[in-house]
Amino acid sequence: MNDSSWGAPPQAGYWGPSDQGPVQGAAPAGPTYDAPEAQQTRPMPIVPDEPAYGGHQDDDRGAARLSGPLFRDETQRPPYDVRQSPSYDPRTQPSDTPQAQPYGAVPQNPEPMPDVPPPAPAPQKKSAGRDLGAAIGVGVGLAVVIVASLFVVKAAFVGVIAVAVVVGLWELTSRLQERKGIKAPLVPLAVGGAAMVVAGYVRGAEGAWVAMALTALAVLVWRMTEQPEGYLKDVTAGVFAAFYVPFLATFVALMLTAEDGAWRVLTFLLLTVVSDTGAYAIGWRFGTHKLAPRISPGKTREGLFGAVSFAMVAGALCMQFLIDDGSWWQGLVLGLAVAASATLGDLGESMIKRDLGIKDMGTLLPGHGGIMDRLDSLLPTAPVVWLLLVLFVGSG
Repeated sequence: MNDSSWGAPPQAGYWGPSDQGPVQGAAPAGPTYDAPEAQQTRPMPIVPDEPAYGGHQDDDRGAARLSGPLFRDETQRPPYDVRQSPSYDPRTQPSDTPQAQPYGAVPQNPEPMPDVPPPAPAPQKKSAGRDLGAAIGVGVGLAVVIVASLFVVKAAFVGVIAVAVVVGLWELTSRLQERKGIKAPLVPLAVGGAAMVVAGYVRGAEGAWVAMALTALAVLVWRMTEQPEGYLKDVTAGVFAAFYVPFLATFVALMLTAEDGAWRVLTFLLLTVVSDTGAYAIGWRFGTHKLAPRISPGKTREGLFGAVSFAMVAGALCMQFLIDDGSWWQGLVLGLAVAASATLGDLGESMIKRDLGIKDMGTLLPGHGGIMDRLDSLLPTAPVVWLLLVLFVGSG
């Protein structure tokens, strides 16, 4: 080899020790390479003098940066699909072969978690719907007042009846005006109702009927002092209220006129309360079949059976031991009749309250509602007990 070749200029395509690289567009020397073919080849890229990352050109890291990062960010590279591989054969590998997921990526269709049954709800205890503590306390207080007035001075008990009638009329007329716009005159109703109870105790049934007629007439006249609009519905509601509250309550005063009147009234009250208690206890514990769902959804046939059973047993005991010349079988009949009338009376007032869109007639008695909510079973039961006692043992 001639040593002078070291100082000769480099031939075309010769790679010398310079870092500048080959001359762009030149073809390498040699018999297998000619110029026309070299012009058709793609030129090599020019390598910059200084690495892109800003370091020294002799640093090995510059070469690494020129050819790309050694460790690429896998999250920026699309996942590898095995179906794009040259060796992929759909006959041996299913098309649903799982694809590789990028590092740190969340699967688009994660496998569902195994079904875990929800915790069973805690059994709910039946609710009475009222404050039982307050209801029992008020009930005991009313019982003390009734018994004390009933067996000490009968006239005092007549006063208790009259007060209950006036308060009941006030509750009924107030709800009618609030919910329906019906203005039943309260003043003639209250005066006539109290007079009706006193007349029944003093003059008997004839006195009660006369007082009822005079009360209805007073309602008609009293309403004439106002505008004629709504006169018919107002006086109709007034006459209905006079019959529903004071006239039915007068039969309690009629029972009181007998020699054993206090025991007759006590029997009447006990049977009505026992009937309501039996209906509540049995219906709350075993009630499943509705008695009248459109009127009172809480009442059940099982509750009616409890009312009849409790009232018949209580009637037999009361007629045998409390009523003069009474018999146990008469008590069975009396108890059955009381259970029927008390249930119908309760349903009747439930119908009125449902028509008015209210739950209770008042709030005077905590745990009970209003006075009318306690008189609903007593009022229609009073004439039934009075009549059966007169038939069984006489008027006394």
